[in-house]
Amino acid sequence: MALNRDAILGAVDVQTEKVDVPEWGGDVIIRGLTGDELDAFQGSVRQFRPTFDGKGMEAVLVQEGMRAKLLVKCLVDEAGDRLFTDQDASALGAKSGTVIDRLYDVAARLSGLSEEEKEALEGNSEPPTDNGGSGSSSPNESSTAQ
Repeated sequence: MALNRDAILGAVDVQTEKVDVPEWGGDVIIRGLTGDELDAFQGSVRQFRPTFDGKGMEAVLVQEGMRAKLLVKCLVDEAGDRLFTDQDASALGAKSGTVIDRLYDVAARLSGLSEEEKEALEGNSEPPTDNGGSGSSSPNESSTAQ
């Protein structure tokens, strides 16, 4: 049975997950981002600058505070309301890197960040390109070599 417009728009599809944070003495609730929120987050960690030769522009990922920028959007209370504003990212980023990294992994997964995007945002690989390619999730040669 094919879904209609009302069924799609009425579906509750944004996931939440409760995560134990013993370092903070309790649990937190992490909510995945909506499509619009994900776009805004990805846009907030990208800047465009002239290429080295000055003949074009290139996208550069701004990693400073990136994990906290995602978490302030995803940490919610029992009612689903955000605990933090975007301006709280610096304060949250001053907390334990171990905790922030662990919570970021959950927020990224719930928000639909692909492993390729997550690695690019974390600086572990080249950023995904918007060149109209196939977007294949096939492993590259380096990930299959032993």
